[in-house]
Formats: sequence, C-alpha cells, structure tokens
Amino acid sequence: MRCSALSERVLSRATDGRALAPVRTVHLGLGNFFRAHSAWYTDRCSSDWGIAAFSGRSHTHVAELEAQDCLYTLVVQGRDVSHEVVSSLSAVHAGNDLTAWRGYFASPEVTVVTLTITEAGYVRDASGALDLANDGVRADVEALRAAPLSGTVTTAPGKLVAGLLARREAGAGPITIVPCDNLVKSGAITRRVVTELAVEVDDSLTEWIERSVGFVTTMVDRITPRPTDADIAMVAEITGVVDRAPVVTEPFTEWVIEGDFVADRPAWEELGANFVDDIVPFEHRKLWLLNGSHSLMAYAGPIRCKNTVYEAVTDPVLRGWVDEWWDAAVQHLPLPADQIAAYRQALVDRFENPSIRHLLSQIAADGSQKIPIRFVPTLKAELAKGIVNPGATRPIAAWILHLRGHGPVPVTDFRADEVLALVAPDEETTVRNVLRWLGVDDDRVAEVVLRQLGEILGS
Repeated sequence: MRCSALSERVLSRATDGRALAPVRTVHLGLGNFFRAHSAWYTDRCSSDWGIAAFSGRSHTHVAELEAQDCLYTLVVQGRDVSHEVVSSLSAVHAGNDLTAWRGYFASPEVTVVTLTITEAGYVRDASGALDLANDGVRADVEALRAAPLSGTVTTAPGKLVAGLLARREAGAGPITIVPCDNLVKSGAITRRVVTELAVEVDDSLTEWIERSVGFVTTMVDRITPRPTDADIAMVAEITGVVDRAPVVTEPFTEWVIEGDFVADRPAWEELGANFVDDIVPFEHRKLWLLNGSHSLMAYAGPIRCKNTVYEAVTDPVLRGWVDEWWDAAVQHLPLPADQIAAYRQALVDRFENPSIRHLLSQIAADGSQKIPIRFVPTLKAELAKGIVNPGATRPIAAWILHLRGHGPVPVTDFRADEVLALVAPDEETTVRNVLRWLGVDDDRVAEVVLRQLGEILGS
C-alpha cells in the first residue's frame, strides 16, 4: 500500500524527510543493504525518484516502514556517528503482493528495477542456467503459462517475467533491470535466467525483452549488519525519534555500473557512482578480497570462538589467514599494485571498525553460492601455474569444517540438502566429494585441504 502519515508514530513526513515522490523505480529485496546503498544514492541525488520496494523471502520491515511513512534513519558509524532520514521509499509491499508488483511494471513512469536478492535468488543450477528442476521455478512456469497476467509466482526470475508480461501488455515502454548482488557479470546472469524462464512461458516475450529491456551489471559495497535492539534504542536517543526500522552502516560506500540504460534513471553518478566500460576488475577486487575474506572468517572464525568480523580480523591467526588468501588472489587482479595495496589497507580499516557488529553467522549463509565464485577462480588459476596455493585452499577447508558441523554456526544454505550430502563419515571422502562438486578433482589439492582441516581445528 502507499504510505501515509500515521499520527501514533513520531517519524512521519509531516515532521521528517521529504514529501512522497512519484514511484519511478521498483525494488525487490527490502533489506538493510538496499536501504543503506541504492535507496540512499537515490535519496541523495534526486527528490523526484520514488521507490516502491518489495520484501524478499521474508516480510521484514514492511509493517514498520508502513507505520512511519516509509521513512527510516540511516546511522553511519565511523570515528564519529552521523544520521539522516532517508525519504526515497514511496511505497513498501510484501513480496507476495503481485497485484501491486504488476501494477508498477505496467506504469510508464517506472523505468528502473533494482534487485538485492542474494546470490541464491537467481535460482541457477551448477552450469549457471536457470534451474528448471527447482520446484519454485517449475511452479512459476506453470502458473504463468496458465495465467500470464495473474498467475501466482514466488521466485525472483518468475516475478521479473510476470512484471515484464504486464509491462508488454500495457505498452508501457522500455525498462532497465539493475541487479545489485555479489555476482560477476550480474547483468548477464539476470538476463539469462529471465530469458530462459520467458522461453518456457511465452516464446514471443523473448523478442520483446530483446527490444525493450536493458540489463546492466553493478558492483556494490557497503558493510551493513543487521540492526539490534540496542541500535533502535541508540537511534531514539540520538534523534529523539521513534524508528523501528533504522539502518546502521559504515562510512564507506561504492557503486560501479557497466551497461546501457534503455530508459530514464536517477543521476547516481552525482553521489559518486562510477559508470565504467569494464567492470570485471572491480567485481573481482571486491568479490575476492572483501567478500572472500568475509567468507573465510565466517567459517574459520566461529571455530576460534569469534562472532563478528571485528573479532575475527583482530585475531592474529585469522588475520594471517586473511593475508594469506589476499596474497593468492591479488596475483590475478589486473589492477595497479598501489591500488590493490590501498584497497587491502582500506579493508583492514573497515573490518577493524568496532562500531560495526557484522555477525559471522550472517555471512556464513548460502556458502554453496559463494565458495565457487569467491575462491575457485584463484585456486584454478594457481593450479594452471602448477601451484597448490594454501591461501586459496584454506577457505575451502574452513567451509568443509562448517559443513561437517564444527563451530556453533549451523549450515543455512539455499542448497543445504545438496551440499550436506557431500559430507561423509570420514574427512578424506568429504574433501574429495566437495572438491569434485567444486570442479577441482585434484589429488594435490585434496592433500593440502586435508592438512588444513587439522591446522584450523588445532589452531
């Protein structure tokens, strides 16, 4: 529903933020990162680009934001603490509100769709194609075949195809889809899963997509942990405003974008978004160095009784393993050495920010989607040189220990059944199963990983 001022809440457009802007952007994935990143960029660069945001797998924050006119407080914690009210959300909806979803897609005013649905949300199989064996995908295909303009869909690709069917029917014009998840060439990935689902539903839609839909690739970065009750209390104390859906983030933010928009968009570059011709080096830099070290700490840290990134990176052993991984990965980054060194130091500074309580348990989710893209490219590149680089194998060893139940963090994974089936009673069989699943069936690698299992447990 459209948000309106509710007198019982202090945070309202009558006293805070700006007036509602017309909805010109639709977003899927109403999480904290989106609200700290692209919603903030849109808020800062324009007062006439309103966002209709839909929740993802859960309906978190919908009721809270509806009750406070879609406004929220963004708290930036660095050496100092600053805060501001973000006004770019003009409407919030539960992810299953398909009537509203289709209605926005049918509006010519809406020209941009952004996504923060996590790697798992693209529902791909091991080859990178749309997973047509997935129960949700199969159900979406059947629903849209039976009722193209009203069928009930649940997956992100299904929702995008449902929206595009509504837009074509309405003759609403071109639109650009902007994925903002940790994927290399995210635009091409999104195009593929959308097109492959469209082929299953209506062959003619693919021709319309080719003419009318743009898919751009982005690299996004801003560490944004889940807010706690203490954060909510802090916001009330420093602002004097009741806010049940604040966002706490770090000062650093980055957004790199490659590709052509086929319709109007906000002027995000005015806030520092970097439009480039080749995004791959930036994607790899962030995916390997930031996200890779996050995953390494998420699986090895809890074994050493560490709960947050700050606790992990200030542990000398874990910090040594992070440096070991970075030393392996940077050999395959086509960027100047001084830029890489500066980026590594900036990451350490960010990780050592004690005000950002980034839980390792949060980062550990969906390892099946993360390990193959964060570590395997470097591992294979080193193998091509005849080297088994321990920096590239240790994160895999830590993940294997996580799958085997070491540490207090349970396995939470989109493909939990598949990856837990790789676990055998003995370590050696488990290692070989996992390496085969990752496409690295190599005796030399297995030997190193087996040794590192003991090193991590005995450290």
